[in-house]
Formats: sequence, C-alpha cells, structure tokens
Amino acid sequence: MDTRLLMMLQVAVAGPQRFGAGPHGTRITAPITDGHFEGPRLRGRVLPGGGDWTILRGDGVLELDLRVTLGTDDGALIHMTSFGLRHGPPEVIAAIARGESVDPSTYYFRTTPRFETGDPRYAFLNRLLAVSSGDRRAAGPIYTIDEIL
Repeated sequence: MDTRLLMMLQVAVAGPQRFGAGPHGTRITAPITDGHFEGPRLRGRVLPGGGDWTILRGDGVLELDLRVTLGTDDGALIHMTSFGLRHGPPEVIAAIARGESVDPSTYYFRTTPRFETGDPRYAFLNRLLAVSSGDRRAAGPIYTIDEIL
C-alpha cells in the first residue's frame, strides 16, 4: 500500500473532563482549544470547539474519537473526524500520563482520519482515506497523517 504525507497536525488540549468508570470503560473528554496543521497541499489552524472523546477499556487500550474543525490559511473550513487506538507497555503509558516525552515507537498510536468540506479547492479530501501515527506530548498530540494512494 502506497501513502504520501497529507499533513502534520498538532492540537492543544484543555483540561480533561473525567467521567469515571462506566459500563464501557473509563470515559474522558478533552476540549481542543487550538492547534495547527501543515502539508504539501494545505495548512492552517485548528479552530476552538472540537474535542477528543476517549474511553480507556479494561484491557488497557485507549479508544480515541477526535473531532475538529480545520481552518485553512486561505479561508476554507474542513471538518475532520478521527477514530483510533493507543496502547503500550504500562511503564510507557504511565510516562505519557505524567507528561513526559516518550519515543512514539515504544507504543501504538494510530488513527483513521476522515474529512469533509464544501470548498472546491479541498474537495479531494472528501474522496480519500488516510491513516495517522500519533505522538502524545504534554501539550497535546501530534499526528502524522498520510493519504492512502
């Protein structure tokens, strides 16, 4: 399978809202307050108002559900959703939780972004599938998003 870089996306995460353990796991939501993205065909800011809805399952896997609005430098709006999974050795996940910088190759952090826009300049996003690798940082995750060719 061939891929090419679509963009690098970094989001700023505000204080999490912890719901506690429920029937599906421990639910936490985190508002997205800012961010930026850049790639060969688009760049801009992550607009406030999105969020990252997560569930920590009993098997230690974190299910990720990211929803954001991307505002391009030339005025387009792009809706992005991304579902994924993050897991790894307990000591690595604990270091991430403490806000430490961790080598992303030591844990699994993958998502499947999808895009929607009405702007004809970016209509190609409506017709592609993408995958991303994540790197969790203290201020928020960084996603390397690749288009599947």
